Amino acid sequence: MTPVELSRTVLRAVRRAVDEGELRVAVPVRAVVTPPGPGGSGDYATNIALQLARSAGRPPLQVAEILRPHLSRTEGVAAVEITGPGFLNIHLDRAAVTDLVSRIRGAEGTGGTGDGRDPSPLPYGHSDTLAGQVVRLWIPYDIRAEVLADALVRIVASQGGRVEVDHISAREPDTSGQFDTPGRLGNSLEPGEAVPFRPVPAPEDPTPLGPDALRWALLHPAAHDRPRITADLLVQRAANPLFRVRYAHARARALTRNAAALGFTGTPGDLGDLSDLCTSPSPSTPLTPIPTPDVTTPLVTALTEYPSVLARAATHRAPDRLARHLVVVADGLLAFQHTVLPRGDEKPSAAHRARLALAEAAGTVLAGGLSLLGIDAPVYL
Repeated sequence: MTPVELSRTVLRAVRRAVDEGELRVAVPVRAVVTPPGPGGSGDYATNIALQLARSAGRPPLQVAEILRPHLSRTEGVAAVEITGPGFLNIHLDRAAVTDLVSRIRGAEGTGGTGDGRDPSPLPYGHSDTLAGQVVRLWIPYDIRAEVLADALVRIVASQGGRVEVDHISAREPDTSGQFDTPGRLGNSLEPGEAVPFRPVPAPEDPTPLGPDALRWALLHPAAHDRPRITADLLVQRAANPLFRVRYAHARARALTRNAAALGFTGTPGDLGDLSDLCTSPSPSTPLTPIPTPDVTTPLVTALTEYPSVLARAATHRAPDRLARHLVVVADGLLAFQHTVLPRGDEKPSAAHRARLALAEAAGTVLAGGLSLLGIDAPVYL
């Protein structure tokens, strides 16, 4: 369940409470759902009870108590706690995480066409929602337009559609009335439509960056934004998003190798308790367990949202959406990866196998997304 879906779930809980006469309030348009703050618990938290308390004429804690059973009965929600002055802390059903990992792993290495001729399952995130749709891109003879069009051929194909690319000479008159708007791509695919596509060109020759950094430099910004051609994309450090994405994929593969050396493999299942991380404010202070947000939440959310991001990248002809989301997946994996392998004399457990499976699923998504962008996903980095 993504934050957007959970926000809708919270609003439905409010609506049910109003319909049953438990609350007399106007159902708000939006419910804010965020990771829990200090003193919170679970996967997500919402302040909806505090938001409604004044109009309901009740203390926030009473509003939270009214909403809690409606939220708890929602599919995908395991439990709801009330903390502080009335925050609702939501624990998601971990079975949903197991299903997600199994779905990604089950699609790994598959390549169904989505046209009915290939019965094999589609790779995770791929679909046939654009089956039969063809779009013609009219692009100038420009390296950025060429790279974006090349990526769009694969991204649209991942949703069952097809892209045909034609070139327009800079000397030809602009009769479409649309070429003066850089990156104007429309909002939907129409069979056979001709879409003029003139992204903002690179300010200088990007070829010295090499093929992977070149493509990232041209694909990561939106088509209407000017790309930055800088040697920073070649530096292996955390400030470089391309490095983080490729490094996260390499880490996922390294975890598989290290786990094999310890005699276990990844198996979807219960991730176990990840809240026992320790911190020490100074070297002289003993390590003290403190409550921490579940480090799996950002990664699971990013993996859950990947299919919808890929679909929007195809329908809006926007490879930058996919590139930016891969950074989110990578950051989620890098924050989680330290929990995967046993520590010290600890023996591999079912939880370690489940965490390895989740890390491997993230690696699969990163590899698939980079492939659609035409960028190499290294096993070693």
